[in-house]
Amino acid sequence: MGSKAQSAPDKPSPWIARQPILALDESVVGYELLFRENAEERRFLPDAPDATTNPDSATLAAIDTLNLIGFEVLCDGRAAFINCTHPMLLKGYFSLLPPADTVVEIDEAVPADGTVEDVCQRLKQAGYRIALDHYVPGDVREPLVAYADFLKVDIKRLGRDDCADLARRHAAKHRRMLALKVENREDFVTAKQAGYSLFQGYFFRRPEHLQARQIPANQATFLRLLQAISKPQLDFAEIEDLIKHEPSLCYRLLRYLNSPLLGLASPVQSVRHALNLLGERESVRWIRMATTLVMGQEKSSDLVLSSLVRARFCEMLAPKVKHGQSDLFLLGMLSLMDAILELPIGILVEELSLDGDIKTQLISGKTHAKTPLSPIYDLMVAREAGDWGAVTALGKQLNLSLYFMAESYNAAMKWGHQMTSTGRTAQTPAR
Repeated sequence: MGSKAQSAPDKPSPWIARQPILALDESVVGYELLFRENAEERRFLPDAPDATTNPDSATLAAIDTLNLIGFEVLCDGRAAFINCTHPMLLKGYFSLLPPADTVVEIDEAVPADGTVEDVCQRLKQAGYRIALDHYVPGDVREPLVAYADFLKVDIKRLGRDDCADLARRHAAKHRRMLALKVENREDFVTAKQAGYSLFQGYFFRRPEHLQARQIPANQATFLRLLQAISKPQLDFAEIEDLIKHEPSLCYRLLRYLNSPLLGLASPVQSVRHALNLLGERESVRWIRMATTLVMGQEKSSDLVLSSLVRARFCEMLAPKVKHGQSDLFLLGMLSLMDAILELPIGILVEELSLDGDIKTQLISGKTHAKTPLSPIYDLMVAREAGDWGAVTALGKQLNLSLYFMAESYNAAMKWGHQMTSTGRTAQTPAR
């Protein structure tokens, strides 16, 4: 059952979303952080505090949140591209952020006068990198190109010839051309051929190949799992929690339960349900087998991190929304499994014994058809993409406060980063 969302406390959190920036090999090199204050909180909840839509105020609140949450959580140790208006540039608030991790994106409305050039020079001397956002032929900011490390070009706004001409004129060893609005494989190929070496968009989350690949594994989770199943008394709650930390194990467990050899008739509705169906002895055997097969894989990718954030965010929504018997953690985690494995979602869910509503939604989510779980699924996707209008509308539909959604997503990002980062430093199990 859904319940009435609680009112926000005294200080609402800004909404923060991120969009990946990829290199030629499709590895993530940074994120553009998208900020928005809870400007519509008062209309949505009469007792909520005042908020503002002023972009400078929103960026200030976001800088405060960046320092509070940390770049490691929001950007997974990669560069943060942060949009900067003319007033924000002149006030120097970016000095609150670490130079090595920060790229100052200069808005297209910023004039290239002597004052702005002086600020750019100081930023470069301090170690910050600079990007000129939405650069176009004949741009009034051309005097600032000398200070720019990145030129961001909207490939949907300009023709192919103009895009290629900008790359020929401005690409250099110290300056990289970044293509915006890269939403499909064709966009990626076109921009690459035009001379662009960085790409911003979600094209890599839409698989177009039928060849499966291994899901990156979190070794620390496997080590803790092996410890957990070695205890005299098994704690299924602990084992369930560890399996839910690692998408590759979650997926393998569901595939294993669908094996004709087991002959299970009941649909699997959660990880705990799966373990109960297997029983203690078979669960221990399966975990040992699975961890042996997948240990030693490469560190967690951006897609795996995002799948964990989605899963945790949906799980945190569960007590406040109607979702029947569906496990919202699995809904979120499996929503990116087609991109992780490079297989069509229809092929993946066909081979899994999933709750019917989850299976229908995972397939429908790619075609935008509506199901009972669509508002939750759509909210998850909109929140990740920073589509604030959709987030507000879906929050109202689900009776969730903007503050609750912001705090839940921030907490999910912290959790996802913690789950993936521990595997990078853990070498041996604790004794």
